[in-house]
Amino acid sequence: MTSRTANMAFAFTDEQAMILDSAKSFCADKSDIGTVRSLIASDNGYNQQVWSEMVELGWTGIAIPEQYGGSELGIGSTVALIESMGRHLLSTPYIATTLASQAIMRGGSDQHKTHWLPQVAEGSIGTLALLDNEDWGAITTSCNLSESGDKLILEGSKLLVSDAAVADFFIVSANHNGAQVLVLVAASSLSPDALSRKVLIDETKRACTVNFSGVEVTPNDILPQSETALRDIKLIGALLIAAESTGTCAATLDTVVSYLTSRIQFGRLIGSYQALKHPTVDILIQMDSARSLIYHAATVISVQPLDQDAEIACRMAKAQATEALLFAGDRAIQFHGGMGFTYDCDAQLFLRRALGSQHQYGDAQHHRLHLAGLLLD
Repeated sequence: MTSRTANMAFAFTDEQAMILDSAKSFCADKSDIGTVRSLIASDNGYNQQVWSEMVELGWTGIAIPEQYGGSELGIGSTVALIESMGRHLLSTPYIATTLASQAIMRGGSDQHKTHWLPQVAEGSIGTLALLDNEDWGAITTSCNLSESGDKLILEGSKLLVSDAAVADFFIVSANHNGAQVLVLVAASSLSPDALSRKVLIDETKRACTVNFSGVEVTPNDILPQSETALRDIKLIGALLIAAESTGTCAATLDTVVSYLTSRIQFGRLIGSYQALKHPTVDILIQMDSARSLIYHAATVISVQPLDQDAEIACRMAKAQATEALLFAGDRAIQFHGGMGFTYDCDAQLFLRRALGSQHQYGDAQHHRLHLAGLLLD
């Protein structure tokens, strides 16, 4: 059997350390649990002023080349930032926009990059519209591009489009001439009733069903390297959700430890009981494993099309991180007893995030199915 896991490179650069340092204090200051709860009832689910401050800090340009207004630190450098956002449940269009810009960088023409990447660095919001159903394992799409003179007409809808209500542009997967392509669609091209807001189990996030039927585009709006870009952004999406989940797992552990070391039952701190100690240690071990995997993936990923090492790393990170968070969220509910099942208990926020994150860009079972083929002869 040939080993596929020989490359276990891990590097935490000075730039990543600086980003993590800055992100820790920023996210803690801007997204305490009271703020998180207050934004649940808002239309967009995030504070526009906080987004503007993130843009001013240069975070939207971290992975964008300098020639397009970014700092060219690479997609791996966003992992430290997104982990901190996850730890404080700071929800913004950052992940969706980062993935949309990656699609343009990896699949777009020079014209696409010159027009859109500087706008992203300056705060424009993008998102991906990939799902025709709720199965991230689907490899086909029912959305079509039909010819009408020198124009192309989109037909079809997309489900669970993150931050669609605030997006300035969409990257849409569609069939064209027998191939699956990615099409760049400006939000201004959509009809007023194209967006239908959906309620997610993770109430800190926002998504819509988007009807693209009748939207006119040109052949120039198709990303020329669509196949490579589509494959890469699904893997990068898995990595970024894994980073966010790892951060949220740390927040869940903090909540668990705080409760176990303050709640007294039968004259003893409940944290003194082994039945609660051991699962808490299991949360820590699973979280640290996830953290190692997300930073390994951040190390091996690059601006080039993702190779097999990068694919393995992204899939391993997603499988481990989301299962770690799911276990932590479940234990947090159970340890809080009857109060844990109430809406007032913060533990439910973490479990909701776990349930939502688990299925984004493929669940653990999906990624392990692919890993079996990559790792085993």
